Amino acid sequence: MLKRLALILSGMALALPIMAQDSSISLTVAGWSSNPAEDAALNARLEAFMAENPGISVRFVPSTDHNVTMQTAFASGTYPEVFYIDSSRLPDWATAGVVAIGDEDIEELDGFYPALLDVFTFEGDLYCPPKDFSTMALQYNKDLFDAAGLEYPTADWTWDELRAAAEALTDTSAGVVGLVTPPNLERWMPFLYQAGGAIINEDGEYVMDSPEALEALEFYIGMVTDGIAGPPSRVDSGWGGEAFGRGRAAMAMEGNWVIQFLLDNYPELNWGVAELPAGPAGRATMAFTVCYGVAGNLSGDKLDAAWALVNFLTNDDGAQSVASASFGPMPTRPSAAQAYLDNWAARTEGSGVNFEDFNAFIAGGEYSYPWVLPVGFQPFVDAFNAGLQRAFDGQATAEDVLNEVSMIANELLSR
Repeated sequence: MLKRLALILSGMALALPIMAQDSSISLTVAGWSSNPAEDAALNARLEAFMAENPGISVRFVPSTDHNVTMQTAFASGTYPEVFYIDSSRLPDWATAGVVAIGDEDIEELDGFYPALLDVFTFEGDLYCPPKDFSTMALQYNKDLFDAAGLEYPTADWTWDELRAAAEALTDTSAGVVGLVTPPNLERWMPFLYQAGGAIINEDGEYVMDSPEALEALEFYIGMVTDGIAGPPSRVDSGWGGEAFGRGRAAMAMEGNWVIQFLLDNYPELNWGVAELPAGPAGRATMAFTVCYGVAGNLSGDKLDAAWALVNFLTNDDGAQSVASASFGPMPTRPSAAQAYLDNWAARTEGSGVNFEDFNAFIAGGEYSYPWVLPVGFQPFVDAFNAGLQRAFDGQATAEDVLNEVSMIANELLSR
């Protein structure tokens, strides 16, 4: 089967079609609509696939709440043949048996960022190839750095430089904090990994009740209680990108989704991007990524067709399509990284933003950690976020937060 699909995907003559010529296969791709440019790029790829495979028809059906839509479809037993899977959802959906294992069907594996393949590997099986991804990096306000007489952040920064800069950049009279620190698990997790910690180890055991986790949490909370950092609400903002764009935070730690937001809403902002500072154990960032999953209830020609489509969408040409479309997520193959930067070069021309700074997001693909938690771990996330906010308000310590969430995590894992 793989040889047959490879012939199709390489654009060779269809001497070995994946179905009889007198048959017809219909596929639905389910996902969400990010913006018109992304939809147009995807639909163009689907048209190209159908042109090469005239016996297959494909349509993209976006929904406003993809996860709810899919859960309803799963419950009915009839669901789309191909669908987006956010990394955080894979454990649940794989456990439910609604996603096909892709170990033997995903092609050109060597061309992906290895860290992204790890994201979609669950209990030893690779389920689906990554569609696109985002990483977190450090945004900094050049004007505020210049006014404070500080050198801009570099890839050599550590926690020490981050804290020192946040302290120097904080201006209480102007209502500016040095760093915006959202009270969210996913925003703190880079610090956890940078300290050498983790939430769950390779054996599925909870390990966040560790000295490394305590060190990372005390560092994050300490900047807030010392008044040199704070959540978006402290500077009258809804999220970190807004706080940074309004000049109320000199630094932020957002993903590449912030690029277009800042260009659209704060075109006069003089800003740059650097990799996240390294911690005691080295570099780490988070990877927020989505894959193309194949339905677990398919067989025969329809299963072959679904994998042919998924491989077509995620091959090198597919990555180039992601890179050249005018939206934020990055291609999952290093071969398309330069095309991604070239796209931003054209779109940032005349803005004063140095598109080469966006290499910081790409670099994170080499040392990123997935936003993936065990099945049913939402109570843990909710408890951590609430505890972190209490710690920001001086009503709890880092040790208090870790003790509380550790009890919840161990209880959840014991079920």
